[in-house]
Amino acid sequence: MSEIYLTLADGFEKLAAGYRTLAACSAEGQAIEQPPVAEQKQEIKISIEDVRAVLAEKSKVGKTREVKALLMKYDAGKLSGVKPEDYESLLKEAEVL
Repeated sequence: MSEIYLTLADGFEKLAAGYRTLAACSAEGQAIEQPPVAEQKQEIKISIEDVRAVLAEKSKVGKTREVKALLMKYDAGKLSGVKPEDYESLLKEAEVL
C-alpha cells in the first residue's frame, strides 16, 4: 500500500514542477511549448500495482480462470513473472474480461 502513496507523491511532485514552470514562463512573458501528444502518452508508465488491482478485481467477480489464462499467455504463472514492457497490453486485455 505504501508504494501507491509513493507513486501518488511522485505524481504530485511532477504536477507541482509543471505549475512552477508555467508560472515562471508566464511571469517572463514567454510562450509555453507543449510536447506533442504522442510524447505525452509515452510518458505514462503502468506499474505492476495498476495491473494487480485490475486482475484482483476480475478475480473477485469470478473470473479467476480467465485471469490465470491471461497470465499464462504472457508466459507467467504469476503477475511477478510478467515483463514490465507487457504491463500495458496485459492491462488492456484484463479490462476487457
